[in-house]
Amino acid sequence: MQAFLIFAIGGFVAQLVDGSLGMAYGVTSTTILLAAGLTPALASASVHLAEIGTSIASGLSHWKFGNVDWKMVLILGVPGAVGAFFGATVLSNLSTEAAEPWMSAILLALGIYVLLRFAIRPLRRRQLTGVSPKLLAPLGLVAGFVDATGGGGWGPVATPTLLSTGKVEPRKVVGSVDTSEFLIASAASLGFLTSLANQQLSWLTVGALLLGGVIAAPLAAYLVRVVPMRLIGVGAGGLIVLTNARTLINNFDLPAPSPTVIYTAIIVAWVAALGYTIRVVLAERRELADVEEATAPARS
Repeated sequence: MQAFLIFAIGGFVAQLVDGSLGMAYGVTSTTILLAAGLTPALASASVHLAEIGTSIASGLSHWKFGNVDWKMVLILGVPGAVGAFFGATVLSNLSTEAAEPWMSAILLALGIYVLLRFAIRPLRRRQLTGVSPKLLAPLGLVAGFVDATGGGGWGPVATPTLLSTGKVEPRKVVGSVDTSEFLIASAASLGFLTSLANQQLSWLTVGALLLGGVIAAPLAAYLVRVVPMRLIGVGAGGLIVLTNARTLINNFDLPAPSPTVIYTAIIVAWVAALGYTIRVVLAERRELADVEEATAPARS
C-alpha cells in the first residue's frame, strides 16, 4: 500500500509538470521508478502504459480549454508512434546492466536541457504561421524513439523545438504535444508488451501512476494558463538532474569526495537558476504592469 501511494504521488507530480510544460511526465516518473529499483525496461513500460490513460485525460482537458491543434497532433504523433515502437523494442533487448546507465544518462541530459531551456532562453513570439510538416514528421520520429529508449523525452524533445519556432501559440504547443502523446504511449506499450517476455510487469505500479496522473491532468491544463512556465521548468529540470546524477554516481561507484562535490555543484546551480528565474519573472510582471498603467489613460 505504501508503494502504491508513493507511485500515485509520483504520477500526480509528473502529470502536473507535464500538463503545465508539455513535457517531463516520462522523465519525472521514470526517474522515480528507477530510484525505486525497477529495471529500465520495466520502468519505461510502466510509464508508457500509464501514459495511455493520462494522455487521454490531459488531451481532453487541453481540448476543453482550447489548447489543441488537431492537425499538429496527427502529423507529429503518427511518426512519433513509429519511433516509439522501435525504441521500445531496442530497450527491451538491452541487458539491465547496459540499459540503466544509458537511460539515466538520457534522463540527465533531458533534465539539464529542461532546466537551461526555461532558465536562460525566453519564449519569443513571432508570426503565428504554423509549423511545416517537413519539421513535424521527422521531429516526431526522433522524439518518439528517444521517449521509449530513455523512459521519457517526447515532451522535452518536441515541445522546446516547436516553441523555439515561435510560429504556434505556446498553449497550443503544450496542448498538442500532450494530446499526441496518446499515440506514442500506445505504440511504445505495444512494443514493450511484445518484447518483455522474461520480465514481470507490475500492474499495481501502472495503476498508481495512472491514478495520480488522471487526478492531476485537469489541474495541470488550468495551471498552464496562470503559472509561469519558466519557473515550473526550472524546478522540474533541477530535480530530474539531481536524481539521475545520483543513479549514475551509484552505478559507476565514484570514490569520495566526488559524489559530495557533484551534488553540491548541482544544488548550487539549481538554486541559482531558480533565483534568477524568479527575478526575471517578477521583472517581466512589473514591466507589464507599468505598460498597462501607462496606457490606461489613453484607453479611457
